[in-house]
Amino acid sequence: MIDVAEQPLHGIKVLDLGRALAGPLCSLMLGDLGADIIKIEPPGLGDDSRAWPPFKNGESTYFASANRNKRSIVLDLGKPEGQDIFRKMVKSADVVLENYRHGVMDRWGIGYEALCELNPSLVYCSITGFGRTGPYATKPATDIYMQAFSGLMSVTGEVGGGPIRTGVSICDLTAGMFASLGITAALQARQKTGRGQLVDTSLLDGQLAYLSYLLTAFGATKEVPGKSGSGHPSVVPYQAFQASDGWVTLAAFNDRIWQRAAVAMELGHLTSDPLFITNVERVKNRDELIPIMQERFSTKTVDEWVSLMEDNDVPLAPVNTIEQIMSHPQVLHRDMIQEIDHPVAGKLSVFGFPMKFSETPCSNRYPPPTLGQHTNEILNEFGFSDSEISELKNLFVVSSGKI
Repeated sequence: MIDVAEQPLHGIKVLDLGRALAGPLCSLMLGDLGADIIKIEPPGLGDDSRAWPPFKNGESTYFASANRNKRSIVLDLGKPEGQDIFRKMVKSADVVLENYRHGVMDRWGIGYEALCELNPSLVYCSITGFGRTGPYATKPATDIYMQAFSGLMSVTGEVGGGPIRTGVSICDLTAGMFASLGITAALQARQKTGRGQLVDTSLLDGQLAYLSYLLTAFGATKEVPGKSGSGHPSVVPYQAFQASDGWVTLAAFNDRIWQRAAVAMELGHLTSDPLFITNVERVKNRDELIPIMQERFSTKTVDEWVSLMEDNDVPLAPVNTIEQIMSHPQVLHRDMIQEIDHPVAGKLSVFGFPMKFSETPCSNRYPPPTLGQHTNEILNEFGFSDSEISELKNLFVVSSGKI
């Protein structure tokens, strides 16, 4: 039995204005670590992702994937009464998280400068497309926009082919992860100083960080990185190959592994060929090497290659489908697929906690909330009486959900 009170972020109250994926992924991580996440949603449809298919019993599985361990309140921040309620909540909150376009919160009178006057110990995290400073600060951005703008799509896809979006919303996910790291660091700094601060991150900032070695390579060589398909610009062979009944990936990231792989494939003579003897030479001569290897890979099944390479201590993996990986014994052993009971959708599978703590493990306390499910409960906690809540509902400032 997990003692929630012992979790790292127990006692931290987060006012979560995150929408879609970047903000919600950030607050999910904080919630898994024990923080009290109060998800503040606008009237009507609430978080945009509630309307994104596929659905189960009318509930979006996309929304469900990023919103466990949260309580939902519907609050109209566009109305003065809603802004007043939010200010009252901020006075006793630890964190405000939002991913609105820069300037929106200021127009409502609840931006960083205004809120830190109310609560100097507040950690305020802003996730935007481009950051809060610079010539593009007020421009909006979505995940695919940033995949294109950041340069990611220029290096994604087959050689000679068009730009390809990654299979997941990597820019949103990256920004959410960096935001959660920034918030926890700011909370740690507050322990020392007693003061909160602004945490400013963006889809652009996060993606530039993830482009990593490609940026450094260009800076050194002035050669513009291009597409490598499933391969790698700096390591060969390091890519996918087609077996007789599916696909595998080989990761020969040093010469020792290359030698073992070549011997296992009965291509040992290539290890002494001057064209392929070192990784530097293999990168130069990949167009000669890869077809030879592909021809050999086509002679065996995926399972045969996996078994053969494991016997020779060579990292080769099957290209699994989502169905296959969700039932894999290693994934199940690590509790990376968990089942939750949603009040409307019923049982749903979600990813497990990607961090394992020996003493203070993460916990799954709340299923993803229905829209406004906890409005009354949360307002009561912040000192609003039932009669005041009824009046606010009559003014359409707040509303409650169906559960």
